[in-house]
Amino acid sequence: MSRIVTLTMNPAIDLATRVAEVVPTDKMRCAAPRYDPGGGGINVARTVAELDVEVTAVFPTGGPPGRLLEQLVRDAGVPPGPVPVAEFTRENLSVTDTTSGEQYRFVFPGPRLTDPEQHRCLVAVERAVSGADYLVASGTLPPGASPDFYQILTDLVGDLGVRVVLDTSGIALRSVRRGVYLIKPSVRELGDYAGHPLVDRAEQLAQARRLITAGMTEIVLLSLGAAGALLVTRASHEWFAAVPARVRSGIGAGDAMVGGVTVGLARGYEPADAVRLGIAAATAALATTGTGPGRAEHIAQLYRELLRDKGSADDVDDLPRPAAPRLR
Repeated sequence: MSRIVTLTMNPAIDLATRVAEVVPTDKMRCAAPRYDPGGGGINVARTVAELDVEVTAVFPTGGPPGRLLEQLVRDAGVPPGPVPVAEFTRENLSVTDTTSGEQYRFVFPGPRLTDPEQHRCLVAVERAVSGADYLVASGTLPPGASPDFYQILTDLVGDLGVRVVLDTSGIALRSVRRGVYLIKPSVRELGDYAGHPLVDRAEQLAQARRLITAGMTEIVLLSLGAAGALLVTRASHEWFAAVPARVRSGIGAGDAMVGGVTVGLARGYEPADAVRLGIAAATAALATTGTGPGRAEHIAQLYRELLRDKGSADDVDDLPRPAAPRLR
């Protein structure tokens, strides 16, 4: 049976609300807030759990907000692996202007982690990954974290035979040098890494392949937003179109993609079919409110449609097909 562990070094409580119009100065009477457990790895874990794969979410927690976050993770059906820290867990806010349909997102920096607290996070991961197939490390590093924290983490779990899926950016990404199995940057994040915007497909492919030839990773999955995704390995690459969707909230869709891809890999899918499952999970997440994952039934439906599109020139029934996601 597959098992996945996620690590969120800078988790948050995500509050989401609505208001008729966002205006300066005046009080804005908002709808009752929705509370979701947030942060990259936690969002990934929620999609993994929705797809009925065993998962544990490791994350630091501090103060009353940390205790609430732990409860929210548990309520979401994900076994939590909290690591106590001194400073309070952060809270983020998103406000949807119902007149314009625009969403405003206010993101705070998070608690400063000491060196001993970072070490305790590594110890917690080392314990949690026993018997796991994949570790997903997702999100920004908190204030005070060593820039090469993810490299230290990758070396640690790599020695235990666990594959690492990494979704991060900025200095945390630039400090990774070796050993990751799959890296999933957005096209903007990869452009930041390269030092210039990646304006066309040739540049995007070339930069993604540089990460592989440098030994950083075996696979790059480049998220292109509405333009789809690019899967790159040492020997091949493949472009995937996005699936048209009505967007209720874009928060967490990229994390849902990582969750779906990792579930596919853990179940033995070919990387391209794992990406199709990730696209299905991301598309389904767009239809939910807050940071909630897509429903398993919706993900399965979208995944089957993507498999049919893959075989549109042939008899779909004759395709070698991985199993559809197990439904609850």
